[in-house]
Amino acid sequence: MPLIVMAQATIDKSNGTVTKDGKTFPLYGKVQIVNSFPDLKVQIVDAFPDLKVQVVNSFPDKIGKVQVVNSFPDVKVQIVNSFPDIKVKIVDSFPGF
Repeated sequence: MPLIVMAQATIDKSNGTVTKDGKTFPLYGKVQIVNSFPDLKVQIVDAFPDLKVQVVNSFPDKIGKVQVVNSFPDVKVQIVNSFPDIKVKIVDSFPGF
């Protein structure tokens, strides 16, 4: 089972999840961007991402596909410039690892 261990978060590529502080979150689904109290801290990068993310309007049902929502998210994320839990690259196609 391939695992990537970050400073505080562990990415499990086999089932598309990330675990932080004993809680497991999917790497797809509905995402709410917050300024405080996030589930995960995310840094957007151009090279060497942990995950390639495609923003979609509906059906965020595969690894790397996310839909940005204002309520009822699967995970809350904060965009940071340093010390992220996960690094992502925004793509138009072929999301995932």
